[in-house]
Amino acid sequence: MDTKPSTTRTELLARKSQLELAEHGHELLEEKRTVLMHEIMRVAGTVIDNTEKVQSLAGQASAALARAEAAAGPEAVQSAALAGMKSLPLTIDSKNVMGVKVPTFAHRGVARSFHSRGYAVTGTSLTIDEAADHFEAEVEAIIALADSELRLKRLVDEIQRTSRRLNALENLLIPRLKRERDFIQTALDERERGDHFRLKLSKRLLERKRACGQG
Repeated sequence: MDTKPSTTRTELLARKSQLELAEHGHELLEEKRTVLMHEIMRVAGTVIDNTEKVQSLAGQASAALARAEAAAGPEAVQSAALAGMKSLPLTIDSKNVMGVKVPTFAHRGVARSFHSRGYAVTGTSLTIDEAADHFEAEVEAIIALADSELRLKRLVDEIQRTSRRLNALENLLIPRLKRERDFIQTALDERERGDHFRLKLSKRLLERKRACGQG
């Protein structure tokens, strides 16, 4: 149950000021939600493209691996894979979208030349290099997909928070401030009419007294 506000001019001015701020905040949040929605649609398209790319490259990598194992043997492929293992440091940066920090992945390129893969160039089947090329391309695509999915999740979380704040303004705060403003305004108007009536009544009584005194 709402507590009735004080029916004073000061309270009326305060409610009008609060209502103006709330409505301005609502406009800003509406603008933010629109921008976030456009960004979500753009990033969602990137996620779809990256997913299709990963699936395509995964198929190509699997086929290349099968060719390498058929040509050089599983042991040679496994030996080359162990020799070519390396860490892949990733750093997370961010960009700003309407005050929202959206994460982005930063990393050095995955693709390497066959000279830098760690295994002997001589005596190694070309099919192993081809398989390595395909798997490195797949890893690049997986990183890009993870990057776009992380950004999409962050944007979706933010637009949900923004929508909740908008709903609170639309359904709770702004209606309450309007009710309180109207209640105070009505009370002040009635008080003013009552004061005006009493003033007129006092004036008539005073005039009657004067008339009776003169008579």
